[in-house]
Amino acid sequence: GSFFAIAVAKQSFGGLGRNIFNPALIGRAFLLLAWPKYMITFSSPFSYPDSLTCATPLNLLKEGKAENIYQMGLDYLDLFFGNRGGCIGEVAVAFLLLGALFLLWRKIISWHIPISFIFTLALLTWLWGGESIGEADVLFSVLAGGVILGAFFMATDYVTSPLTRIAQLIFGFGCGLITFVIRKWGGYPEGVSFAILMMNATVPLLDRFFSPRIYGHIGRSNFLAKSPQ
Repeated sequence: GSFFAIAVAKQSFGGLGRNIFNPALIGRAFLLLAWPKYMITFSSPFSYPDSLTCATPLNLLKEGKAENIYQMGLDYLDLFFGNRGGCIGEVAVAFLLLGALFLLWRKIISWHIPISFIFTLALLTWLWGGESIGEADVLFSVLAGGVILGAFFMATDYVTSPLTRIAQLIFGFGCGLITFVIRKWGGYPEGVSFAILMMNATVPLLDRFFSPRIYGHIGRSNFLAKSPQ
């Protein structure tokens, strides 16, 4: 995974600052596609045996083995403090939020991508996540997977995210939309990584269409129209 992320996703594009896609997510996506069984089954937290595995909450929901959080033997505090199965780095939502608040406080990241990402996913889940409007568990959809990690720490990568605020809002909206579509109708229980990577490909286009106009600059067509014949 590390070799694929560095050699393929970063160095093949020219090295640091030139990569189009987030290298960490490229590495994870490669592992997920190559060895899905090992990427969606994890050691059960706080278990005394040396080796005990369990499926992630999203995987249980996707396979129909549980219809709600309580049938999984969990509650919302388990999701919040990381007492459940999941990928390394994504399970402890409480600590992820502390890190996110620090990044926002230090103005290292802005709120536009994370908030639009989470809000879009939550809204779509509330509208169409269940059999009827309002039946889906919105809080579960936000806390159970890698949404918090992806929204605050992956999607906000400087190199692979848009520059302007409006473009960042659209980028976050796209991430939330694709995540919902993959979770709802896709073959994988989680879609955060793939959603961010797909939206990474749109960043040059977003920056082109929503870049601020230079003061005193006119387009080529306007220039030709105003030129003396």
